[in-house]
Amino acid sequence: MDVSTFSLASTLVAAIGIALGVMMPAIAMGMAISRALDALARQPEAEKAIMRTLFIGLAMIESLAIYVLVVVLIIMFRNPLLEYVLP
Repeated sequence: MDVSTFSLASTLVAAIGIALGVMMPAIAMGMAISRALDALARQPEAEKAIMRTLFIGLAMIESLAIYVLVVVLIIMFRNPLLEYVLP
């Protein structure tokens, strides 16, 4: 496998990884917000507790997307397997 084929393959894997890594947390965030709004509609007096828990949960979900971004950037710009491909 030459360097150009390896670079193309790692770029494709990075693109697929970022697509899935952004899509899944976005779906989870939408579900969390939807359920929080349902809970607020049922118990408006518990707004502070629901909102605090929602924001903590959204921060945790967003951190997953940031971890995916970091891994994809490592794959694209400093691929640790590239040294095995180079002659």
